[in-house]
Amino acid sequence: MGSAGIIQRNRRLIFSVAVVALAAGISGCTTTDKTTTGSITPAVSSMAMPDAGDFDQMNEQQLMQASTSLGSRYQANPKDKATAMKFATVLRMTNRSDQALAVMRSLAIAYPQDREVLAAYGKALASTGEFEAALDALRRAQTPEYPDWKLLSAQGAILDQLGKTSEARDLYRQALQINPNEASILSNLGMSYVLSGELNTAESYMRKAASAPGSDSRVRQNLALVVGLQGRFDEAETIAKQELSPQQAQANVQYLRSMLAQQNSWTMLKDKKPKS
Repeated sequence: MGSAGIIQRNRRLIFSVAVVALAAGISGCTTTDKTTTGSITPAVSSMAMPDAGDFDQMNEQQLMQASTSLGSRYQANPKDKATAMKFATVLRMTNRSDQALAVMRSLAIAYPQDREVLAAYGKALASTGEFEAALDALRRAQTPEYPDWKLLSAQGAILDQLGKTSEARDLYRQALQINPNEASILSNLGMSYVLSGELNTAESYMRKAASAPGSDSRVRQNLALVVGLQGRFDEAETIAKQELSPQQAQANVQYLRSMLAQQNSWTMLKDKKPKS
């Protein structure tokens, strides 16, 4: 295997660590455990029409109730933009990404020039691994004269998965020029450095993200991940315990330990990381 192949393999390795090591923390958002700050949203009735932001605070049962309610509304009127977008969001959060993509693809056909629809369609494509198509949708949603920082950051995240690190970071920095100190952009930029094995830089951005206004549980769990990847497992567990149950935090750290112990994988990653 050539050096490019090794680097790509390591990129996949660290991405799998980043995603799977946090599985307990992420899945906790859809269980009865309270894993994020703020109160859990009350159960959704069959007539409820929650705001999209409410979904992050719902447990698994509540999300399924929301899915049923929104699904009925969507079947009655598939071209209702608000309903379709919320339905697709809930579908993604309940691990039905293919169905969410089908909903958004139909909506994109109905609203081919709608920036909001195109942006959501692009994210749905990315969630199923269709990165090139996702980039195309996000670029069509963008307007160069009035760029949207959320779209720039989303494009950057996709480019990172395609191995186009330099392009991705350029977009994150453009997004930060529009919205300085935005936690989600800083976190994405930090994860970009995680993917290239530059952990000191990654931690610096993650700490800025975690202390920024609007920082949420996912950002702080990313910080715990970066700290853990550097072997500071006790510190990582302490960060994770701030919002996860002790059992979830411990499970995350134990999984991270086991991943890094396999075939001396982290040492290999650091030895073969791409040069900046």
